Amino acid sequence: MTERGISRRSFAKAAVAIGGASALSACLDRGGSEPIPAGPDDLSTLPARQHAWNESLPTDDHGNVRTPYHHLLLYYDYDDTETTTPTEDDRETVEDALRSLERGYEHSSDGLVFTIGYSRRYFDRYDDSLPESVDLPRPEALAPFEDPEPDESDAIVHLASDRPEVLLAAEEALRGNRETVNDSEMRAALDDVLTFRERRTGFIGDGLPADRDDVDGVPEGSVPEDAPMYMGFKSGFRANQATEDRVTIQSGPFEGGTTQHVSKIHLHLEQWYEQDSRSQRVSKMFCPAHAEEDRVDGAGHNLGAASGASACPAHADSARESGVVGHAQKNAAAREDGSPIMLRRDFDSTDDDRAGLHFLALQREIGDFVETRAAMNGTDAAEESGAVGTRLNNGILEYMTVRRRGNYLLPPREKRAFPRPR
Repeated sequence: MTERGISRRSFAKAAVAIGGASALSACLDRGGSEPIPAGPDDLSTLPARQHAWNESLPTDDHGNVRTPYHHLLLYYDYDDTETTTPTEDDRETVEDALRSLERGYEHSSDGLVFTIGYSRRYFDRYDDSLPESVDLPRPEALAPFEDPEPDESDAIVHLASDRPEVLLAAEEALRGNRETVNDSEMRAALDDVLTFRERRTGFIGDGLPADRDDVDGVPEGSVPEDAPMYMGFKSGFRANQATEDRVTIQSGPFEGGTTQHVSKIHLHLEQWYEQDSRSQRVSKMFCPAHAEEDRVDGAGHNLGAASGASACPAHADSARESGVVGHAQKNAAAREDGSPIMLRRDFDSTDDDRAGLHFLALQREIGDFVETRAAMNGTDAAEESGAVGTRLNNGILEYMTVRRRGNYLLPPREKRAFPRPR
């Protein structure tokens, strides 16, 4: 369905990408008639873990959790001196702002789900160090072929909703530009005590990338209409995701929290769509056996709750025999006792007016992400076959450039407002 020459979902993504009061106003003018569900009267009924979203989100017929369609990342600094520590009044202000959002919106994809996290740079302003139970190194390059800039803003807020008008209103409220959200009073704003630095935007869902293929990095008209992501395939299979329990910190002052890694990635999909065949794309995304046996229909919705990587040969064997190793095939090697160690909540983006990916992952320790990323590098596979270079035919590495990396601690909900290291 189109309205004034542009589809509603294209308009929604454009509005979120632009942001601001004018985009919100236009979005509200075009919004549907469905009311936005409000938050609970008793906020103690909300999950104690910030990252506990899954019970509040819809699932498909196979039990795969569907993350919200629209996403915002807001980056903040506390103080330029990097030595000043927050006051109790500052903590109260942050908590009041976040609780105001929770009163305004139901904890769901129809309402709003969100987290706030803090970088190592934030914690280094304190005399006390982080406990051993928290693994939070500063971000760095994780492969010899990448040179990302570190993201070290003090705080990051991740907002997600199916309703673009919710994201825009929440952002404006946190910035101090709205006194209410969903007819509920905003008792404070993050901008009262934090300095806003940057916003990043994105989307995920069947058909959404195809609506935004008019940017650099992806040939126009090439993304399949049913694809939830720019590369044309489904992700987030239940069996290939860590559980929220698995990524939760189990002890210490931040028990109930988790760590979050966020990479900003530029996509280069001209060869992916214009030179690689469908069979080559399936081989590189999943494994050569998937392509040879025609296991993947369309975007891969037929695979059900698992990518099927467990049915692929060992990735080093595949590299030696086929000269190609698949992304899912390598990812299957990064497991503990046969189970995944990382929970992905990534999404595509048109930031910088080009096709991109914000790779957002939750894990108990940042070391779990580093281990998974090492498996993605596929250096052992490269050593097995001269046909597999550092990135060539090595999963999907050659189609991505990592521009930025950031690591954050997401405290449990009761400690989310300017936490102390201990």
